[in-house]
Amino acid sequence: MADHDHEHGSELGEMQLRVRALETILIEKGYVDPAALDAIVETFETKIGPRNGARVVARAWSDPDFKMRLLAGGTAAVNSLGFQSPVGSHLIVVENTPREHNMVVCTLCSCYPWEVLGLPPVWYKSAPYRSRAVRDPRGVLADFGVTLPADTDVRVWDSTAETRFLVLPMRPAGTEGWSEERLAELVTRDSMIGTGLALTPAVPS
Repeated sequence: MADHDHEHGSELGEMQLRVRALETILIEKGYVDPAALDAIVETFETKIGPRNGARVVARAWSDPDFKMRLLAGGTAAVNSLGFQSPVGSHLIVVENTPREHNMVVCTLCSCYPWEVLGLPPVWYKSAPYRSRAVRDPRGVLADFGVTLPADTDVRVWDSTAETRFLVLPMRPAGTEGWSEERLAELVTRDSMIGTGLALTPAVPS
């Protein structure tokens, strides 16, 4: 699979270069206000994005009743939190356990629950990820630095326009008594796709 960390580098892909060029032209001609564009991007990256998903996961970790409702009906449970952009009727939440690890892919295109995860990462839309996630999920997880016990089954869920998935990662040990806000800081975008795990709490020095 292609290097999934490439978004941290300085090189831009062809599509990114095209978007950057179009953005520059629109700004130069006065069609787009740079501040407004920045506000839109910031909203998708932080408000309508992974922070929403992290709040969902943190609530499920700390509220057993909410967790039960979340797993029974993802859309209704998520929308009950009053997010700015409600999710559609297609959201299904799957729970990671010591016996089963879930991972999400969209083999046909790049369907993605943007309301709770923000903008999809470039690697999620790439052909190597979309093909290998189904054929070799453990190999893909290894590429992301995730090694699971041999007795943990890996289940891959294929998103469609009608059905999107959110992974409920396992709650890290040592977080008993934590507030939802603090728990949310341990939830990463990748852990909600299944290509990563929730962060381990820092050990006081």
